[in-house]
Amino acid sequence: MARGDSCLVRVGAGVAIGGAVGGAVGAVYGTYEAVRLRVPGLLKIRHIGQTTIGSAAIFGVFLGAGSLIHCGKNY
Repeated sequence: MARGDSCLVRVGAGVAIGGAVGGAVGAVYGTYEAVRLRVPGLLKIRHIGQTTIGSAAIFGVFLGAGSLIHCGKNY
């Protein structure tokens, strides 16, 4: 990132990237789990959606927190 980036911009980028990665991982894992557990009918969509959103939220929070911790450090 550029030298002039504020801490808020870095944390926001961390949350966005974490949410995207977490959503992708959650969608893949939710689909696998729904098929493995033989979730019936339209409940598969609900199961996959819940897994995707939950995973995206967790990844986003942790990547945002990591960005906040590293915010003041210059490497």
